[in-house]
Amino acid sequence: MHGGYRTAHPLTGSLVRYSRHALVALGVLAVLAGCGTRGSRAPVTDMSSAGEQQAPATGTYTVRAGDTLYKIAQAHGTDVSTLVRLNKISDPTQLRIGQVLRLDGDTPMPAQPPVTATTPAPAPAATPVTPPPAATAARANDANLVSWGWPASGKIIQGFNNNTKGIDIEGKPGDPVVAAADGTVMYAGNGVRGLGNLVLLGHSDGFITAYAHNQQLLVKTGDSVKKGARIALLGQTDTTSPRLHFEIRRRGTPVNPLSYLPQR
Repeated sequence: MHGGYRTAHPLTGSLVRYSRHALVALGVLAVLAGCGTRGSRAPVTDMSSAGEQQAPATGTYTVRAGDTLYKIAQAHGTDVSTLVRLNKISDPTQLRIGQVLRLDGDTPMPAQPPVTATTPAPAPAATPVTPPPAATAARANDANLVSWGWPASGKIIQGFNNNTKGIDIEGKPGDPVVAAADGTVMYAGNGVRGLGNLVLLGHSDGFITAYAHNQQLLVKTGDSVKKGARIALLGQTDTTSPRLHFEIRRRGTPVNPLSYLPQR
């Protein structure tokens, strides 16, 4: 894999020749990588708060409302595949409130609370359907500073919020992932826990884009790419289903990609 992030700040030498946004990209990557090592335990989706580290996960965790394996893995400095293996989980998308998960191999398999049998309530006349994430958002005032394009063609399965920092786009393994705008490859590797094979592109006017969970990377650090050029193949690294996690950051601050990407 190109550009694996193995030691503290391996990009320093290659970034200094780029413009100011290269330094911002280095700071983003340092946060992504938990200050520079594969063994760090920094939260992997919070790319905006540098310097936080976590001790290795130990003991157990009881599932609460709203939890997902990905969220639990983030909070305890581990990854989804480890939780699945330790707890013999057959379907990573299904968790029960009250279910007890072990977080490390030294903790014995916990006893699970019994499932209480209940009489099913009558089905409602019409079951409300949860709408998919919105495909549009209010246009940002600075959206026209860069000529943007969609990085993948699938539907949006996860919208932007303060936790996700970006959007998730569904796809099939091997689907093309393309540059959302002209730019320079600031990082291409798999050294960031929880984001799999990752590409960071630096663009003009302080913009940076991130492309995570790829099956294969097609670029290396330092490459110049044009909008629409293939930079990776969509994959499932460090996530539960094939998808592209895509972020846009303006001077280090995450912004809603749907406020910048063209309508489709």
